[in-house]
Order: sequence, then structure tokens, then C-alpha cells
Amino acid sequence: MDVNGKVALVTGGASGLGRATVEMIVAAGGKVAILDMNEGLGNALVAELGADNCLFAATNVADEALVQAAVDATLAKFGAIHICCNFAGIGNAIKTVSKNGAFPLDQFKRVVDVNLIGTFNVLRLAAEVMSKQDPLDDFGGRGVIINTASVAAFDGQIGQAAYSASKGGVVGMTLPIARDLASYGIRVNTIAPGLIDTPLLATLPEEARQSLAASVLNPKRLGLPEEIASLAMHIISNDYLNAEVIRMDGGIRMQPR
Repeated sequence: MDVNGKVALVTGGASGLGRATVEMIVAAGGKVAILDMNEGLGNALVAELGADNCLFAATNVADEALVQAAVDATLAKFGAIHICCNFAGIGNAIKTVSKNGAFPLDQFKRVVDVNLIGTFNVLRLAAEVMSKQDPLDDFGGRGVIINTASVAAFDGQIGQAAYSASKGGVVGMTLPIARDLASYGIRVNTIAPGLIDTPLLATLPEEARQSLAASVLNPKRLGLPEEIASLAMHIISNDYLNAEVIRMDGGIRMQPR
């Protein structure tokens, strides 16, 4: 799919991996709906990239009504949705049992609600729109969905039960959803990032950041948001890439802690 002239919906689009992807899509001639909880960052990004190129919708991805409102706003402004990139996500570090007792169930549910249910909530509504649009090519292609998992889906560390479960769920639903949507010409792929230099990692002490970078197989550095965004752009443009989970992690295999 050629991004030029297409419309993308990007969750978590106000910062980090989402923002880098938003910027690349707009630079390639696309239009973007930015779904995020951070209104300040979201509105600032719209001001920077131009209101003709993007819109911001304050959205909790796990809230059905808010996501539907964001989809409706996207259609009202841009008339279509061709691309859906799910980057919104949260995490925590809590052991199953610790000196504080059992893992609080509400904290487990919160991570799963945002990372897994929120991802599905957004993609199902975006896919419904895509399914009703005219094909974009001779093979019936109508859209592409890109979800974000994590290497924690495969190498979950101590305290990552909720995060790993939620990201493992994203990995697990990639193939069946791709199969569900094949007849509509909608491709579905998942990116599983490793240690990426996002605003969250930027808050760590430099010594900790260097230790994390040294744990990467090659190259020994943190990944860049632009590198994840570049992979997303390739997935969009490569029409034969479907139903795949792609690790982008410098070859890292996470240790227990």
C-alpha cells in the first residue's frame, strides 16, 4: 500500500513509537488520527504537523464509546481509514506473590484491558470501516493493521506476568485475526519490540540505561522509535507481508531479571 493519500489511525500516537510513526506517515503524504490519553502532547503534535494532516482524539483504547467516537471523527474529517497502528500500552512490575501479598487482581486486569482488549477494541472497529471501503488494488486489498507486542511475550521477566500475558495475547491473536479479515483484503501483522529508547526509558539513570544497552546482542545500544516506525512503514508498503509477528530487538533474549 502506498501511504500517500491514505488515512491512518495511530493509538499512543502522541509520544514514543506512535509519534515516530505518525511523523513518518505524514511525511509520506498520509493523514493521521492520533488517539492518545495525553491531550497536551496530542494537540501539540497536531499543531506541529498541521491540522490538515492530522487530528487528535483523547482516547482510552479500552473504552468502546471513546474509540468509536475517534473512528467517527476520523471518518468525518478524512473520509476513510486504511491503516491502523496500535502502539498504546502500559505495564507494571509486580510479582505473583511478594511480601505485600498476592498480585492485586485489579492491577493485572488494568494491563490486560489496555494492552490486549484495547488493541482488539481499536482494530475491530477500524477493520469494520476498512471492510466497507472500495479495494485499493487488483487483489482486493483494503487495509493493513499493525499491532504492538513485546519481546516480553516470549521472554517475560520476573514481575512481568501481566505485561507478558497481555503481549502474548496480542501475538496469539495475530494469525486468527489475519484469517478472519483475509476475505476483506485486510492484512494483520504484529511488531514485537525489544529495548527501545522511549520516554519511559529516558527516565532511568544513565547507568541503568547503559546496562540495558549492553545486554543487546548486536548492536549494543537501545533501539530508536524511528526504527520501529520504519518497520511499520515497510509493513504498510509490502503487500505480501501478512499474519506475521516480527521481533525487532537487536537479537536480545531477556534474562529472568
